[in-house]
Amino acid sequence: MTDFASLIAADRGQPARSLSLVTRSAFADWLKNQPPRARAAVEAARFEGKADTLAILPGDGVEEWSVAIGVDPAGGPWSLANAAARLPEGSYRLSEGVPGEGTLGWLLAQHRFDRYRERPEAQGPRVLLTNEPARIDEIVRLAEATALVRDLVDTGAGDLGPAELADAARAIADKYGGKVHLTQGDALAEAYPMIHAVGRAATKARAPRLIEIEWGDPKHPRVAVVGKGVCFDSGGLDIKPAGGMLLMKKDMGGAAHALALAGLIMGARLPVRLHLLVPAVENAISADAFRPGDVLRTRKGLFVEIGNTDAEGRLILGDALARACEEQPALLIDFATLTGAARVALGPDLPALFANDETLASDLAAAAAAVGDPLWRLPLWQPYNDMLKSEVADINNAPGGGFAGTITAALFLERFVSESTPWAHLDTFAWRPAAKPGRPKGGDALGLRATWEMLRRRFGD
Repeated sequence: MTDFASLIAADRGQPARSLSLVTRSAFADWLKNQPPRARAAVEAARFEGKADTLAILPGDGVEEWSVAIGVDPAGGPWSLANAAARLPEGSYRLSEGVPGEGTLGWLLAQHRFDRYRERPEAQGPRVLLTNEPARIDEIVRLAEATALVRDLVDTGAGDLGPAELADAARAIADKYGGKVHLTQGDALAEAYPMIHAVGRAATKARAPRLIEIEWGDPKHPRVAVVGKGVCFDSGGLDIKPAGGMLLMKKDMGGAAHALALAGLIMGARLPVRLHLLVPAVENAISADAFRPGDVLRTRKGLFVEIGNTDAEGRLILGDALARACEEQPALLIDFATLTGAARVALGPDLPALFANDETLASDLAAAAAAVGDPLWRLPLWQPYNDMLKSEVADINNAPGGGFAGTITAALFLERFVSESTPWAHLDTFAWRPAAKPGRPKGGDALGLRATWEMLRRRFGD
């Protein structure tokens, strides 16, 4: 993991290069106040204050240079990311103002996933000096949480199965004093029949399990966080085509988000009683695989007809959500890379948000806007429950017809949530198909910061 704490420091007047933030609208006025040699450098670089551009401005001596950075007027967490990736090693400070949320982009632009590189890219640290020292720890934790999601999702499925996901959970729990409980084998089959059914076709070394972490004072409000942990999804007997399987190492992206959020909660010592649940499986193919047409018993007591073995995420989440609700949490949140329909509707950048509580939905929307981590709410449209009807069981896991796939998946999950429990479901992509400043192509945290901000506002100081 990148040592983010070494990339930011309190500004105590130590030597550093100056960074000037320039918007397009303010560019002309800013340029008038620059010395002739700086104006010449700006012209040579064709710098006009456009976001994610920069120009090196010469000073009186060879080493006395500074930097002009083009930024969006709205700012946001990625305003400094391009500069952090391109500038040489050294220390930097803003000439005016505070870096604010832009500090996060500065840190994450220097993160690299190099597990599979023989010779990792060598680049010296670019240290940002800040006159907001009280926020350093908070921003470092956010960077670490985001990087954790990226690293887990980018790891190949051969190196990250249910056992390794449990190891990742244990490492987080051990760091903050949480208690880990694993349910597997015959106990899993009895207590969580859908989790067991989805994962039973995998090899013994990649056997399914339910991972739980408990942390915090029992007197505090209970917050349950659930993450879909399908470490690889072949589609099961309803096998995916090769192209559909190519990115399925990321099908545990919901679990990665849940683990990262748990780390944020514990690291900030938020006054809640945390209950983390990650159903971890591999949806494999063997003679023991569950089949289309099977009817599965569930922890809640419902019976589910299997219309498609490739709609497995909602099955394992159903058992985990039922378990979470048994403890009567004050709040329940789940993350899942659940449906391709969400990506068709909203594209890769926008997690689909579903909520059964208007205050919770409003709080999440406000938090998302505040931290530049967008969410888009879709409805739990109750008439579409008709699409989930089964001729032989209480519910079908995969309605035919192709309509409203994201909504029907959320409605399926809702059947396992207590009516009295405020619940939010985030159908996130956990992947960035094209690089942007501070956000490389690959695994990414989408909806994590918004959810953390909501929790911080609701339960924090």
